[in-house]
Amino acid sequence: MEKLIVTCPRILDRGDFPLEHTGVGDNVSPEFLLKNLSSKAETLAIILEDLDHPLKKDFTHWLIWNLPALSRIPAHLAPGFVVKEPEGARQGIAYGWHRYAGPKPPLGQTHTYRFTIYALDRPLALGQWTRKRQLLKAMEGHILQEGQLTANFGSPKDFTPLPAG
Repeated sequence: MEKLIVTCPRILDRGDFPLEHTGVGDNVSPEFLLKNLSSKAETLAIILEDLDHPLKKDFTHWLIWNLPALSRIPAHLAPGFVVKEPEGARQGIAYGWHRYAGPKPPLGQTHTYRFTIYALDRPLALGQWTRKRQLLKAMEGHILQEGQLTANFGSPKDFTPLPAG
């Protein structure tokens, strides 16, 4: 399997999350750029996990699938099971219910988060209550490529978010 190369203009691999993509910031999904994407790919799926969660190993923050197989995944994907743009995308149940939910470790802790992007040979027929286990099962035998981007985020002990507006 050829590796899918995943980059993000705002998050360097093994770097730090900018505040806007975290649960203590604007909590908006980042943009991804894909290189080496297979011409056979029809859709993409993304799983965001907290690798340092104290209670649940690889705690799932975000699930999205049936993204069009394009070299750019736009930022600021809207909430909802059915995503209007890009058309056809679906979001499941994770820390974010039908939405992106960025890093938000306990105050004073730094956690490592991993985005895994899968290139698939077909769309997936999954319902609105889909969790990571069901998504992974549905992808079995259909993954053409995968790539990852890992980054850290720490919540300072004295962090107080700015008021909206």
